[in-house]
Amino acid sequence: MKNKKVLIVILLLAGFSLALAWQAAQQQAAAPAPADPLIAGFRKSTVASVADAVDQVVGKRGYMSHDMRPFIAGSFVGRAATALVRPAPPEKATPSLAVKHSVEMIDSAKPGEVGIIVMEGSLDVAAIGGLMGTAAKARGMAGMVLDGSVRDIAELRGLGLPVYARGATPATAVGRYASVASQIPVQCGGVTVSPGDIIVAGEDGVVAVPKDKAAEVLKRAQEIDERESKMVPYIQKYKSLTKAIEVFNRI
Repeated sequence: MKNKKVLIVILLLAGFSLALAWQAAQQQAAAPAPADPLIAGFRKSTVASVADAVDQVVGKRGYMSHDMRPFIAGSFVGRAATALVRPAPPEKATPSLAVKHSVEMIDSAKPGEVGIIVMEGSLDVAAIGGLMGTAAKARGMAGMVLDGSVRDIAELRGLGLPVYARGATPATAVGRYASVASQIPVQCGGVTVSPGDIIVAGEDGVVAVPKDKAAEVLKRAQEIDERESKMVPYIQKYKSLTKAIEVFNRI
């Protein structure tokens, strides 16, 4: 009887240990991926400061065209995932081919990534609508940036998926455009964007930060933010922007 009780205790302890091990494994599997310190840093800056920092560090503009505006509002920062679409005759612009690489880009996106879709040649054709937006939201994408137009705006607004685009149109790509490639460098809003570049979007517009210069750009943006934070009380105290510019060499 005593041996039987000991055996029961051992089995109970073994079962408890297995349960703890399983729970720990589940928690580890469910744990979010380590945060990208560059993404976290850019989230604390402003679009304007990042634009200035790219100017100074990279030596060319990183800000997209003035007409790249938020049709579904929201600020975001994330790594770029790209797709390119070009005009095509109807026989090559079938439902499957018109959005092939755009869909592939979305369906393989990692949480927090930003979709960049370029529709070459026209702003009268939608790059995404409600179905693609639903997929992007389900994948956990941070937002979409479209060198082209957007449709199904009310549906996308209901999803809460931020979308920046150069226009709005009800026109579909089917019968008009064919997908070319995904995860390649593209020209979006006048700026070259490569997969993995950091996209910073807000009410002021959209800025693309080259991934190989991101750390340096972030440092410069932080310096700009710090300088401006000191300028505001100086301007308020002396009631003079001219004096602040002289002292801080910044406007």
